[in-house]
Amino acid sequence: MTTVPTFTAHNGFALPAIGLGTYALNGDAGADAVAGGIGAGYRLIDTAFNYENEGSVGRGVAASHVDRSEIIVTTKLPGRHHSSAKARTSIEESRSRLGLDATDLHLIHWPNPSQDEYVQAWAALVDAQTRGVVRQIGVSNFLPEHLERIERETGVRPVVNQIEVHPYFPQEEQLAYHREHGILTEAWSPLGRAKELLDEAVIHEVAAAHGATPAQTVLAWHVARGTVSIPKASSREHQEANLAAAEIVLGDAEVSAITALGRPDARLFDADPRTHEES
Repeated sequence: MTTVPTFTAHNGFALPAIGLGTYALNGDAGADAVAGGIGAGYRLIDTAFNYENEGSVGRGVAASHVDRSEIIVTTKLPGRHHSSAKARTSIEESRSRLGLDATDLHLIHWPNPSQDEYVQAWAALVDAQTRGVVRQIGVSNFLPEHLERIERETGVRPVVNQIEVHPYFPQEEQLAYHREHGILTEAWSPLGRAKELLDEAVIHEVAAAHGATPAQTVLAWHVARGTVSIPKASSREHQEANLAAAEIVLGDAEVSAITALGRPDARLFDADPRTHEES
């Protein structure tokens, strides 16, 4: 089985460098894909309330027959549930749908700054952690200004910030901020615009040097930068190939060459956390 390195947050919480994304893995097929991924060696599973598949993810975890203590299940609180009372119920409902005694990592999906209730949502997660409903708490798509505010107003710093990161959008300043504050970076859509990105000459050159596929090369780039990637894969073949990328070691020059693919604004759907509103 692939040896996957781990990255550690300010409080000692650790995540494997590559996890399994589950967006659009629904129903019985989704449960089977999750169980298969855990069988392939994944120990980090990522879902969200808004993916509408928490039940399938939970069934996949249960069907895997891997000791529950070895698996980190992540879910996310949606924007429409930011107010205190709604957040508390949403957190508990996610746990029920997943069929778990506690969610291992619960994130706020987006800050929704114009709504201005993300501090309430964070306080609800802090409370849920105190009550044992969740084990670790973090955020997604938060900018430094949002991170600083929730810590200032609650005294609690997130362990994770899941953000868009891929070679076209390398987020060097945000990653540096996270490293300075001991916040783990998770990358959603780690392959970005895969069809275009995986045809880049530099990706093919680095891949050839390591006997890897272009997708594995991009995932290895994430590992080299200390970023947890969560690529989605439903087939056992793709799951195993993605996980194997954790053992590919890129040189500094190779990492820099891939990072140089970055563009001024290459967000996948113009979802700027300063303005984006998620329901």
